[in-house]
Amino acid sequence: MPPKSKAVYSCCVQHTNSSFQAPKGKKVAPAPLAAKSSTKASTKNPLFESTPRNFGVGQAIQPKRNLSRFVKWPEYVRLQRQKKILSLRLKVPPSIAQFSNTLDRNTAAEAFKLFNKYRPETAAEKKERLTKEAAAIADGKKKEDVSSKPFVVKFGLNHVVSLIENKKAKLVLIANDVDPIELVVFLPALCKKMGVPYAIVKGKARLGTLVHQKTSAVAALTEVRAEDEAAFATLISTVNANFTEKYEDSRRHWGGGVMGAKAQAKIAKRAKAIASN
Repeated sequence: MPPKSKAVYSCCVQHTNSSFQAPKGKKVAPAPLAAKSSTKASTKNPLFESTPRNFGVGQAIQPKRNLSRFVKWPEYVRLQRQKKILSLRLKVPPSIAQFSNTLDRNTAAEAFKLFNKYRPETAAEKKERLTKEAAAIADGKKKEDVSSKPFVVKFGLNHVVSLIENKKAKLVLIANDVDPIELVVFLPALCKKMGVPYAIVKGKARLGTLVHQKTSAVAALTEVRAEDEAAFATLISTVNANFTEKYEDSRRHWGGGVMGAKAQAKIAKRAKAIASN
């Protein structure tokens, strides 16, 4: 068989290479029905002049920023913040964590509205009442004829604990920010055991205003007047639904364990990387 000529061989090689290599220097033709993007040049209003500012050292006045993190706060403020952060970060036992679940605003307003009707008498009111009673006794009358039986809010930790143990208290309000918390940490369990309705409310100072004190850890009602019995019964049913009936759940629910924003972002980023792999 005679060998192929060089011309035929080179032609075959050239044809083979041209079938696999794309021509260089040529652009792909656009799609036939592609919609042309219409971009309009934005016209600037000549009345508004751009005044770029340089915020370098010794240049334009710096913009106002939130510099509170650079402030050296008083020690009591630092302690408040550290205590708040620790209560969020650390695992909090259920007996202490239950004090973070307080009565809602509307129900708390109703409770304080009712308790305000039974505020203890002031020193001037007490003096006036005793003067009338003394005058009645001097006239040979009974003191009950002059002044009716007082219905007042009971306060003082030992006094309220005694009322709960004797099942005389009808409703107990406990402050959520008592310091140290050990003073009142046993009260929800005691109220539950004795069948006394209780509620945890915000602010020992707010309870203090009820009884003419700066602060008060607890406040209790033992009796109410006939005209307030309906409102009192409604309040007790709401309080029981929020606290007494949920006592077993709060006994098992730990608090805290909430990390900061940076730590949460780091954990989420790590979880996303693991999921992608």
